[in-house]
Amino acid sequence: MEPNAPKRIALDARWVFRELSGIGRYTLELLRQLGEIGGAFHFLVLVADAERQTFIAREAHLADKPNFEFLHLPYKVFCPRGQFAAARLLRRRNIAAYHSPNFMVPLPAFPRRRPHAIRGICNIHDLIPLAHPEFTPRALKTRLYPLYRALMHEIARRVDSVVTGSESARRDIMRLLNIPPERITVVADGVAERFRPAGEKPSARGGIQTVLYVGRADPYKNLPGLVTAFARVLQPGNIHARLLIAGPPDERYPEAARRARELGIADHVTWAGYLRDDDLLRAYQEADVLALLSRYEGFGLPVLEAMACGTPVVCSNAASLPEVAGNAARIVAPDDLDAAANALTDILTNPAEAARLRTAGLARARQFSWRTAAETMLRLYAEEEP
Repeated sequence: MEPNAPKRIALDARWVFRELSGIGRYTLELLRQLGEIGGAFHFLVLVADAERQTFIAREAHLADKPNFEFLHLPYKVFCPRGQFAAARLLRRRNIAAYHSPNFMVPLPAFPRRRPHAIRGICNIHDLIPLAHPEFTPRALKTRLYPLYRALMHEIARRVDSVVTGSESARRDIMRLLNIPPERITVVADGVAERFRPAGEKPSARGGIQTVLYVGRADPYKNLPGLVTAFARVLQPGNIHARLLIAGPPDERYPEAARRARELGIADHVTWAGYLRDDDLLRAYQEADVLALLSRYEGFGLPVLEAMACGTPVVCSNAASLPEVAGNAARIVAPDDLDAAANALTDILTNPAEAARLRTAGLARARQFSWRTAAETMLRLYAEEEP
């Protein structure tokens, strides 16, 4: 590489799938901001195929960015053959730093002995299977727990920097993986600009009120608990509302649907499935309240996205959620379902409380920016191996 040439940074975007997960959204938002402010670097974006390249270039507005280059790496991130292919590619292209937006990295590129020729950076968003395996009983990571645990410790030994979204997750990473604090950087997620209020809620025009849940069905999300709390909201008979569940269906976890049938409220629960961007935005904007009673979160982005849309939030006091919500949400213990029901009822029946939370939430959401996250990542990319 020429002496004055810009540093080459490889960002592994193979985590961006057709149905965007939280990690896929994180990757796209980061790339979009890096495209705006990362002109001092040359970025090589690793993708699985031409289709993903086209999608990412369009969604992250990278098509006209001369310092962004796409490289096809047609292997899944856990594929052993792909591990060696990725390491060879990084060395061949004189990469200064490699960033994986999730925990898996090409291990052959980062031997245990330091210093590394390539600086290794990865995100660890949470350690739920290590911290609370009972919260993910049917997940592959839990079923292969010894292998997952060994892999996470190996990654921890090899990477140079770990990025995580909250102080809560940082403490878990230090405790469970024995990573020293100076190698962990907390970079909070941001809120995309498209998340904004859209005027009057449908319920204000005579429509049914909506309690919104956004996320997966894993046990740590405590979705059966939310269904139970919602049933208690309906019990007096003076509130006409529905629970809208937005997230991919998962046949491994039928407990929430079963709970709704047992409590006789199945007709009041709408299973929307995975929502694409425009539909998800509309769901946030039209909901009267977002509820997230998780027993664990690494961050909790739906809390901020709902707040940015002017929607009040009820969330649990577990892990990172109080850190994200601040004083702008009604916060309850995840298993105190009476408290959750009371908070939801108060918001649905008390316009003054809903207005207070709307104002507080909008102010809170403005404190989180993808631009700030990207600026922190650029500083990490610029660091030299000690």
